[in-house]
Amino acid sequence: MDLGPTDLQLLAALQRDSTLTAQDLGDVLHLSASQVGRRRQRLEAEEYIAGYRAYLNPEKVGLTVQAFIQIVMATHTEQNARDFVRLTRTRPEIVGAWTLTGEADYLLRVYCADLTALNLLVQQVLLPHPAVSRVQSQIVMERVKPDAPLPV
Repeated sequence: MDLGPTDLQLLAALQRDSTLTAQDLGDVLHLSASQVGRRRQRLEAEEYIAGYRAYLNPEKVGLTVQAFIQIVMATHTEQNARDFVRLTRTRPEIVGAWTLTGEADYLLRVYCADLTALNLLVQQVLLPHPAVSRVQSQIVMERVKPDAPLPV
């Protein structure tokens, strides 16, 4: 389905604030609340909207260290990849994982309570994993731009 300008405006508004009511969205888009509600339901049903969540302040919940970790696989077998992906999905401190082109095979985004917890993740979980050959971590010093809405 092709998205029209109103659909794109609705998606942009919801990315900025997903708690807006149908009435609030209608005011922004110059539509009735029921029209906006139907459009929103259609966009959800067609999976343009993948879900809603609250974004937490990591420091407020005790997660003071954010890091990106590059993983190089020891061997590139289907089983190794499956096992490693399973690991990324079961460890709560791994909040994002991507496969990459280039030198590293995976990039992980992690949040830990402190440097000790990050060290334990690297030394006791990632490095001993049989699929992993090398681990390189970069600790985030300052976040200069938060995750932004998609440019729709």
